[in-house]
Amino acid sequence: MRINKYLAAATDLSRRGADTAVFEGRVTINGRAADSGSQVGEQDLVTLDGKPVFVDRALTTIMLNKPRGYVVSRHGQGAKTIYDLLPAEFRQLNPVGRLDKDSSGLLLLTNDGTLANELTHPRYAKVKIYEVRLNAPLAPLHQQMINDRGLSLEDGLSKLQLEKLDEQGYAWRVTMHEGRNRQIRRTFAALDYTVRRLHRTHFGPYALHDLSQGKIKII
Repeated sequence: MRINKYLAAATDLSRRGADTAVFEGRVTINGRAADSGSQVGEQDLVTLDGKPVFVDRALTTIMLNKPRGYVVSRHGQGAKTIYDLLPAEFRQLNPVGRLDKDSSGLLLLTNDGTLANELTHPRYAKVKIYEVRLNAPLAPLHQQMINDRGLSLEDGLSKLQLEKLDEQGYAWRVTMHEGRNRQIRRTFAALDYTVRRLHRTHFGPYALHDLSQGKIKII
């Protein structure tokens, strides 16, 4: 494992922060100063500022009901981050995919690289389900366009499955099998709608159910 990845997994440092620590000479591997290209094996002893650091080999996955207003990042640059919500023992976990700052709902964090790959790689096409509220009722023609033909965005065709949740047409359940950056928001924006609320309820086999906002569940 590359030294910056090891430090990010073993501490609260980001990979960039780990690179800085290595550059500053604060990191050793088996008593020798590490460099940016150093690899860490299972038997190697890594220290940061003279103290041994270890990667927890136990695989852990948690579900977080992310509130709005939190960024999915270790360093929010002034904004609140999801790591502010996590107990210390889970702050080394990495998010599986993303939810933007203004979105809420189910977010998975794990140190299981195989699971993360299975949930995010396009070939597995894991289902994601969201509850969305728009600024205006969605016209039946626009619903048909999104459901049947999809809309062309700058990064390809976006096709969503929509199910009405209220009589007026403001609230919708959105099901998708991909997850490009801000895809749902951009799809509705292409038809001049604004997404007022976006809340993820399902990701692959996982569902929020009654998990309270800001709370976690080990899965």
